[in-house]
Amino acid sequence: MSPTYFPGCTLSTKASGFDASGRAVAQSLGMTLDELAEWQCCGATFPLTTDNSMALIAPTRILAKGQNAGGHVTTLCAICFHVLRRTQNFLSAHPDMLERINWFTEEPYEGRTRVSHFLELLRDELTWEGLSSRVTRPLAGLKVAPYYGCLLLRPKDEIGLDDPDEPHILHDCLTALGCEVVDFPYASECCGSYLAASKPELPEKLSQEIVASARRHGAQAIVTACPLCQFNLDYPQKTTFSGDTLPVLYFTQLIAVALDLEPAAWGMEKHYVDPKPLFA
Repeated sequence: MSPTYFPGCTLSTKASGFDASGRAVAQSLGMTLDELAEWQCCGATFPLTTDNSMALIAPTRILAKGQNAGGHVTTLCAICFHVLRRTQNFLSAHPDMLERINWFTEEPYEGRTRVSHFLELLRDELTWEGLSSRVTRPLAGLKVAPYYGCLLLRPKDEIGLDDPDEPHILHDCLTALGCEVVDFPYASECCGSYLAASKPELPEKLSQEIVASARRHGAQAIVTACPLCQFNLDYPQKTTFSGDTLPVLYFTQLIAVALDLEPAAWGMEKHYVDPKPLFA
């Protein structure tokens, strides 16, 4: 397993703990993640007006670079995965648009890049049984609520990672680590996404409902694969929440703990609600 790794912008800045724990976990599991050379932002959103080729140039360039680097690109970020996977599928179905973009960029993409999420590598190549066999510090008794959000799963026909109505990929990952998985009804509801920048009061309201629901169902922590979800659920707990706080972690951070990696590899320094007391 040696795909080219696309970290994306947020994992290079605000969500650096996601990146650090992901790289440490991959290395511990014998998975080589060579960073894509000279990568750029994927655009952060898949365009709603797909007749506008300019909006697809950034992700297409990443796909082209991935094609030249071996043909397989993986990412940890749910947003980057969403954009790259949908761009890949769209261009496969619209060769005229691909031809137009290739003419503009002069960096031909031939549609030969496989896009995967790191969770897919764990599930399909390492397998959950393989991950479980590597766990040396089982997280038995830790009650964790998996939060999928929107972009990791939808639209189903284009993303194809899991069933958006009854997802289980994060459930299975947590089970492999020994966690007690907590189901709650907000697991795939929207956290407010980018409205955190323009109308922060809306994501704050949504995040309060999501966190409160997870807590009511007995969760001691929430786990996600999306840096924006993590921020939207984590940050307001230090600024507007009046109740008990609930740590919001990346799935790679829990894996790092379960593999008994050094705390420096956990990447939990930038969390607003400190998760480390969970593992004392």
